[in-house]
Amino acid sequence: MNTARLALAALLIATLTACVSQTVKTSAIPPLEGPVQAAPENALLDVGILVFDPGLEDYDEEQQIYPEVRKAEARFMPRLLAEAMQNSAAWGAVRVIPSDRQAVDLLVRGRIVSSDGETLELHIVAHDARGAQWLDKSYTAHASKYAYAPTTRNTYDPFQAIYHMIANDLARYQEALTVAQRGGIRLVSELQFARSFSPQAFAGYLSENRKGVLEIRRLPADDDPMLERIRSIRERDQLFVDTLQEHYGHFSGEMQVPYQEWRKMSYEEAIALQELQAESRRNLIAGGVSILAGIYAAGSSESSSRAAGNVAIIGGGYLLKSGLEKRAEAQIHVAALEELGMSLEAEITPRVIELEDRTVMLSGNVEEQYAQWRELLADIYQAEVGMLDAAPAPTKL
Repeated sequence: MNTARLALAALLIATLTACVSQTVKTSAIPPLEGPVQAAPENALLDVGILVFDPGLEDYDEEQQIYPEVRKAEARFMPRLLAEAMQNSAAWGAVRVIPSDRQAVDLLVRGRIVSSDGETLELHIVAHDARGAQWLDKSYTAHASKYAYAPTTRNTYDPFQAIYHMIANDLARYQEALTVAQRGGIRLVSELQFARSFSPQAFAGYLSENRKGVLEIRRLPADDDPMLERIRSIRERDQLFVDTLQEHYGHFSGEMQVPYQEWRKMSYEEAIALQELQAESRRNLIAGGVSILAGIYAAGSSESSSRAAGNVAIIGGGYLLKSGLEKRAEAQIHVAALEELGMSLEAEITPRVIELEDRTVMLSGNVEEQYAQWRELLADIYQAEVGMLDAAPAPTKL
């Protein structure tokens, strides 16, 4: 009799197992933290945010990662972080940059650890021009179930909180620096830029301490003609990078609608997929338990136990069949996600921008375009320095 009860209980528990759905209903966005008191302009650090690492090195196909979507996100997300930092009024110029070859006061690197419509995880590392580390931290945010409502999407990104958290952490670090320390960082970045174009002429101005942090040993004269050329070259470089901001801004604008739709559907698919997978596992486990209990009971000498065993076997078989069907249904959702990723890929296309003396195609390989620009700047610098060396010496009276 106990065996019959066991079989019936197993079947009852398996049948009554309910699917639990957990979604985030609200997602508070922390306010941006501005400076406690206004700092002089020369104490506002310029920020370069590298195009993020899409995190595609060792991904598993079962993780539902779409490489082309990730590559697009790696260009879209830095723009949102740059906007958050700029809106805090705590910084100088905040730019998205394609290469770490550009010397900046503060360099921010990001890696996309996880990204779907439901969860975003970023790993952020930030160093100033001296090489001092400001951040090495992972940030995670969850989208609210209301984040994809049309009114909400027009106001905030579903993961706006994560960009505010990063911006606030960086602002707090800067706030702890004195005006003199910030000025020192700006001088180091200028000398680094100069050294990248003329290593011999500017080699003796910086040195590393025991911690690997750059320190200023001496400074060139303010009227040093080579330094004046370097400052002119740097202004041109910053103008070019400012032009890239138009590209990244246009890219973000073009990507906004299809990407948010993709994330909305991805969010719904991810929640449905989790529920289906959980229900499939429960049904498979419960079905297996019921069948085992039924087989055991069917071998009993008691007729009631044998009857209960047969019922359990039939019920367990049904649950197993249901579990397999749910697993197949989950694959349909996976295919839907894949199709969405492909449709997003079709929406993001290269753009052409017009410079003063040339037309540049900016595609997925912006890094190569910037490398060519740096080579051109080096040629310009060498030509100007050559003209400086060839200039006749002033006549003595």
